[in-house]
Amino acid sequence: MADRPSVLFVCVHNAGRSQMAAAWLHHLSGGAVEVRSAGSAPGDAVNPVAVEAMREVGIDIAAERPKILTPEAVQASDVVVTMGCGDTCPFFPGTRYEDWVLDDPAGQGIGMVRGVRDEIRTRVLALLDELGVPAADPPH
Repeated sequence: MADRPSVLFVCVHNAGRSQMAAAWLHHLSGGAVEVRSAGSAPGDAVNPVAVEAMREVGIDIAAERPKILTPEAVQASDVVVTMGCGDTCPFFPGTRYEDWVLDDPAGQGIGMVRGVRDEIRTRVLALLDELGVPAADPPH
């Protein structure tokens, strides 16, 4: 792993879970981790309920756009966290893979999306600990 580890979050549409995870990691690492997100079949826009849920905790993802998953993005990452993309993720030896089983916030209300947002935050804090990167924002 490089001095600055890199993490790629992948979900199907890159519109909810992976966007929230990338935002949390960027925020909680204070820029100490290179963060990417992508989707195997990217949507047209980030889920507006995910945008609202993240705004509630002071993180603005409104300007983000879903991006297509590329083999280059996977290969350039030290850790690839998948969230329901299954076999569509390319595999590269030497890359660490994790699969986070999280409910899909697509079409869900704010209450459900808040739960997913908070679960992602908990998992991102654990990932930071595993990477040896101190959290810039203490757990609450």
